[in-house]
Amino acid sequence: MDLYGIDLNLLVAFDALMAERSVTRAGARIGRTQPAMSAALARLRGLLKDELFVRGPKGLQPTPLALDLAHPIAQALTGLQRALEFTQSFDPSTSTASFTLGLSDHPTFALLPALLEVLREQAPGITLRIRNFIARDDAIGMLDAGEVDLTIGVPPSATGRILSRPLFEEHFVCVVRKGHPTVHPPLKLQGFLELPHLLVSPENESYGVVDAALAKQGLKRRLALTLPQLYAAPALVAQTDLIATLMEGVVAASGYEERLCIMPAPLDLPRILFALSWHRRNDVHPAQRWFRDMLASVPCRAGLHPPSTAAS
Repeated sequence: MDLYGIDLNLLVAFDALMAERSVTRAGARIGRTQPAMSAALARLRGLLKDELFVRGPKGLQPTPLALDLAHPIAQALTGLQRALEFTQSFDPSTSTASFTLGLSDHPTFALLPALLEVLREQAPGITLRIRNFIARDDAIGMLDAGEVDLTIGVPPSATGRILSRPLFEEHFVCVVRKGHPTVHPPLKLQGFLELPHLLVSPENESYGVVDAALAKQGLKRRLALTLPQLYAAPALVAQTDLIATLMEGVVAASGYEERLCIMPAPLDLPRILFALSWHRRNDVHPAQRWFRDMLASVPCRAGLHPPSTAAS
């Protein structure tokens, strides 16, 4: 039988008739009039080519086929009802759901420990899967394909189907190794320009926010090294005479903070916003809403800067 040709309302009517053995009482049970129930029974008889219910001294009596169908139809309707009820509420404390979260490198280091702590407290049965992405617009492809439920990174290009929520922001600082032979805080712009620079570019570009800020003043710096691995930079700076301009949170989470001299940058640099992004199709699902709200609380616990209107 072609399931696409079956009206679910007919199965609800059948279940009510089986329970009540009366067209009138069955209609009252599911909020249908007596004529509507009679019409539903007629459609069921035509669909299944069986009388299904015949009149007897104690009301409608089910035929053998109706008796065969009663249990599986009741089970199917109960399962469907439970599934629909699940989408209307979500209890994280008892849930065994799985969520897949796409993370760029910095949120992985900065947020994941605090996130796991929150999950242990609020939702111990939940399974979390992490997917990595590098280029910001890779997040769009992952969300479109349903490979992840949410992503955290620098906001991707704006699209109507991808929604975002700011989570935290990062400030840039300059770092050199402690005991650097030519750097003595406070760092001046001229001294900054004379140093060999390390540029981190996960997207393999040779022009970053520092270069853009310098270009506004008609200035350039000397790049000695570019590399894509964000968290390799503090270790390299700690062992060389390079200078790097890095997000403050990267330095703090790298494990090399004690071996570095950390200074304010000698020029104005934008703050970097990190945002939570999700596909519009997941916007209203209760479990997804809970997951987003829970994630929004994690940066504060991790000691990160809250987003401000000045972030860019």
